[in-house]
Amino acid sequence: MLLKGDLIMTTNKAVLSWIEECKALTGPEKVVWIDGSQAQIDDLRAQAVATGEMTKLNQELLPDCYLHRTDVNDVARVEDRTFICSRNKENAGPTNNWMAPAEAYEMAGKLFKNSMSGRTMYVIPYSMGPVGSPFSKIGYELTDSIYVVLNMVIMTRVGAAVEEALGDSPDFVKGLHSKADLDKEKRYILHFPEDNTIWSVNSGYGGNVLLGKKCFALRIASYLGWKEGWMAEHMLILGVQKPDGDVKYVAAAFPSACGKTNLAMLIPPEVYRKKGYKVWCVGDDIAWIRIGEDGRLWACNPENGFFGVAPGTNEKSNPNALASMRKGTIFTNVVLNTDNNTVWWEGLDKNPPEHAIDWKGNPWNGKTADYKGAHPNSRFTAPAVNCPCISPEFENPRGVPLSAIIFGGRRAKTAPLVYQSRSWQHGVFMGSIMASETTAAATGAVGVVRRDPMAMLPFCGYHMADYFAHWLEMGRKVGEDKLPKIFNVNWFRTDDDGNFIWPGFGDNLRVLEWIIKRCEGTADAVETAIGYEPKAEDINIEGLDIDRATVEGLLDVDKDLWKEEAKGIHEFYGKFGEKLPQALRDELATLEANLDK
Repeated sequence: MLLKGDLIMTTNKAVLSWIEECKALTGPEKVVWIDGSQAQIDDLRAQAVATGEMTKLNQELLPDCYLHRTDVNDVARVEDRTFICSRNKENAGPTNNWMAPAEAYEMAGKLFKNSMSGRTMYVIPYSMGPVGSPFSKIGYELTDSIYVVLNMVIMTRVGAAVEEALGDSPDFVKGLHSKADLDKEKRYILHFPEDNTIWSVNSGYGGNVLLGKKCFALRIASYLGWKEGWMAEHMLILGVQKPDGDVKYVAAAFPSACGKTNLAMLIPPEVYRKKGYKVWCVGDDIAWIRIGEDGRLWACNPENGFFGVAPGTNEKSNPNALASMRKGTIFTNVVLNTDNNTVWWEGLDKNPPEHAIDWKGNPWNGKTADYKGAHPNSRFTAPAVNCPCISPEFENPRGVPLSAIIFGGRRAKTAPLVYQSRSWQHGVFMGSIMASETTAAATGAVGVVRRDPMAMLPFCGYHMADYFAHWLEMGRKVGEDKLPKIFNVNWFRTDDDGNFIWPGFGDNLRVLEWIIKRCEGTADAVETAIGYEPKAEDINIEGLDIDRATVEGLLDVDKDLWKEEAKGIHEFYGKFGEKLPQALRDELATLEANLDK
């Protein structure tokens, strides 16, 4: 049944029928089925190097590592060209771009017409999550890009075992991608949640074309979770192992530039390492959450690799991420150091190469250039198994049980270091009002509050008010006694000179320790207008260059700032009209009443 190479690997009629439709539309010269074998991967790498699509790096220093450059107009996700194509516009909600499915299929169909003429169509069968896990879902991506194939092989589970797991079932996500002409004016990322379908055309950049990632794992999966009674969340998953060997797992959601990957791969500070603490990374970006047989919420990372931002990643900020990319990694839009055929990016170290090629392919001298050599959104695609702190439970088909869910953002003054919700409902409210402040003039005015509920604003595949209601419903199904506790953290409080007060990085474990003790019922808390906070003495500052008074300042709740915050929440909630769950209106009213006391 399972033949390799250019031959068909399945007898699934739904799969074969759909592929024939896509072949008729795109007109490829030939079709190659991806079996995930090392021999096939090596052959595809060699082809990509021969055409100049990828550069083979120093195999002694970076074994099985390659560099790729995207088109200069194709370097990031294109949110303005990303659409939810639900049959009813209302189902997409006010935070998504919407297009009618019939219109989208017709419009994009013209762009796909013969777009693979003279090219190879690669058929990628892949599993999001361990093959056969009750968490997992299967997808196919058809693409004309070797770069996409090689990235998908890292980021997902690919090959014959996936097709055996699917069998004759028609339940798979259909993904069609073509680079076409890389025309940015005709670039579209289209999601059809009711059809289990994703179409991506005229892009070659990872976030737009690795269809298992945000497209499937969040936009389509969030819709499936809504309909099927589970959750797809933009969350890291980590395990904190205490000195007695007990491991507690937490999931955490942060908007971009808030230290998500650094937290996922946290290295405990020395004072904790000496006591025997360890931190295990289950996932750095996405969590699929289901109700387990024991009635608790269990989480699984559906991905098999890391698609991380390179600039700023270094031995201090994230040594585990750096270690993860030392073999089997694809680097995108970073600097090529021609002296030793390795890679470099801003923030890696303070010794930029003098003889190099920048991300656009031009000669670059890091000592004299007045512009950055790596693109600010340059990336690494690395196998999760490379990570020194990858969790022993990474492949567990049951996932891991969640003790806590953490929300966070970048706030200079408003949010305290950490606080806990009074209930699941209050925790959903906390997630729904998540926000960060802009930090650089390049993004417009500094300090502007941008709401990003549960860090899902660009990734929710249906109406966000229905998404909030789904969170509330999941809480009712599980019951308060078995639910994870919900917390909010803010590592980014600043002093009057704009300097960060909390040390961050590995020292964030000091806050996680209090969170875990709260989940176990072994730590005290103080009730404030916004929720429960630790007593300053319950945050361990042993070995830190800050005192208890500083911690008290980090935990301060400024009621005037929070009254301003409440006004912003009213404005944001106004987007959702009558669909906003009453429970969230009630929580906002409670907050305002508490602030007036």
